[in-house]
Amino acid sequence: MPTLNHSPIILRADPERVVLRPFSISLEAQSTAQGSMSRAARVCRSLMTLTREQCLTELESVNRDFQGRHLQTRQIFLDRFKQIQEMIGDLEGLDEDHQALIGAYFSHEYSFEAAAVMNPSVVAHPDQSGLKDGEVRFILSIRTVGEGHISTISFRKGVFHGDGSLSLLPESDFFVAASPSHSPAVGGPIEVRRHESCNISSTVIFPVTRAQSNGLEDLRMVRFTDEDGEVHYMGTYTAYSGREIGCELFETDDFTRFRLTPFRGAASQHKGLALFPRKINGRYAAIGRLDHESLYYMETDDKTVWNYGDPIMKPEAPWELIQMGNCGSPIELEEGWLVLTHGVGAMRRYSLAAALLDKENPRKVLARSKVPLLSPSEETREGYVPNVVYTCGGMRCGQWIFIPYGVADSSIRFISLTVADMMKHLNYTG
Repeated sequence: MPTLNHSPIILRADPERVVLRPFSISLEAQSTAQGSMSRAARVCRSLMTLTREQCLTELESVNRDFQGRHLQTRQIFLDRFKQIQEMIGDLEGLDEDHQALIGAYFSHEYSFEAAAVMNPSVVAHPDQSGLKDGEVRFILSIRTVGEGHISTISFRKGVFHGDGSLSLLPESDFFVAASPSHSPAVGGPIEVRRHESCNISSTVIFPVTRAQSNGLEDLRMVRFTDEDGEVHYMGTYTAYSGREIGCELFETDDFTRFRLTPFRGAASQHKGLALFPRKINGRYAAIGRLDHESLYYMETDDKTVWNYGDPIMKPEAPWELIQMGNCGSPIELEEGWLVLTHGVGAMRRYSLAAALLDKENPRKVLARSKVPLLSPSEETREGYVPNVVYTCGGMRCGQWIFIPYGVADSSIRFISLTVADMMKHLNYTG
């Protein structure tokens, strides 16, 4: 077995991490004691009748309880009022305090990771200035799960050190949901933006389309380099509507604006697709699972359209006999493309493994794990979904392979190992 460096850092769910979110009140007209109107209209009409003094008293009560827990609370309330005004109409001539109070009635706190944190991926931060030799600043993506088992995407910043250890930057005191820049067209892309006063570690990306309504799951980030040398950050994730899944594309240049685009094609209805960090043979390339149990290599000219590919790996060992899958974007090494994989064995036990693909022809498997790289232990088996270790992607940091991973769909831990040890772990097929 290779020597794994286990970090003492553990990320756990914290219900105190909250954001302000829209609270929906019925817009459907119904018969009430005040006539035929919607509940939302009734609430607004009642608040409009408050005197200025009454309004300020109520607003002061709201501010006393919530202003210290959120950033830009008043502006969020005012923005929410504008949304309600567009939906209801007939809210003209109100002073700003009445507007803010109405916005507060149509908002609520949401603990975005009250249930779990899990399934991370990692990329090098766009800013690598001010570091010591051997250090790499990184951005970690986290699947956060809150009330109703809604999955969101949040982030942490950290530094990987030359000795194989890591440190995470302090968390923000406030968290703000990224805002959509427009109303999404059905089946079309949507752009969301982080708040100008927030850094990436205080930003949470929530579902914004019907296809995403029950969650954004398992973002697999990758630092993508174009053929002209320009760098972008991309990724894939699963959009879950509550009934159906679909694979979608995540894109950003600076972690300020995020473009979310549904994939098309036969492969778009499968989980786990992950992009290569550059084009192969002049085409976009990906690893995915198209038959629910094996790995396929795919290429396309259009990064939003993925169809069938070529099977390259199937379950072989007992610990992966139920199914195997891709864990993240391939990592480019001198030796080839390193692909982190997972296998499912008896008692639905998930283990992490790896494979090495030929750099010029990724359809060719050069080596693969004969035994798991990492399996659940007594320390890492208990949680919401027991006996699972899982990652959505690691990265190379000098001589090291750095892998964040989820434990039992409940927490996140970190390991690292040298590239040399990884190569020794793999069993060459030739």
